[in-house]
Amino acid sequence: MTTIGILGSGHVGSNLAQAAIAHGYEVVLSNLQGPESLAGLVAELGRRARAATPAEAAAAGDFAIVAIPLTTIDSVPVEPLAGKVVISTINYFPQRYGHVPAIDNGTATAPGLLQAHLPASRVVRAFSMINAAEMSGDGHPEGDPKRRALALAGDNPAAKHLVARLYDEFGFDAVDIGALDESWRIDAGQPAFVVRQNAAELTANVARATRSA
Repeated sequence: MTTIGILGSGHVGSNLAQAAIAHGYEVVLSNLQGPESLAGLVAELGRRARAATPAEAAAAGDFAIVAIPLTTIDSVPVEPLAGKVVISTINYFPQRYGHVPAIDNGTATAPGLLQAHLPASRVVRAFSMINAAEMSGDGHPEGDPKRRALALAGDNPAAKHLVARLYDEFGFDAVDIGALDESWRIDAGQPAFVVRQNAAELTANVARATRSA
């Protein structure tokens, strides 16, 4: 059985854990407060979930999800994630956490900063453009008119294939928008961000993105 290590246990991490368990995965959850702080969440999620430290969750996962604020990237363990696919849900909210000049001037992206921190991992941006509750509650079967599309971006084709498959399992169509340096196109404030859209609409919204948004 495939295990997902989840770093971050807030709304995003817990909803993705719920979705993963519903589709047959085991999850190892972590946060910076320690495993004991996750006892209630793990009990709610059931026997396929357990709590651990970030390093333990990273080591236990066949792949990992990083669902933390941009300002805490340095807390992500590097060595246990070497060689693994790492899904970044991190968004850039300067009004909440402060400005990052490299993102503001277009020389970096939020997932690109995580990739720089994890040079031996394969980072893919995904699940960053949908409200947390909808990650576990709004998936639909292929062909359903209510099925929505989500974007992914990354530099490694095999890693992106894994994420596209995960999207499909969770009930979403996948739209590959290119490399990590294109991931700004689904940032907060862009046309595709937190919008219910199908694949064609998402592709059009991505094309409409501007750096000045």
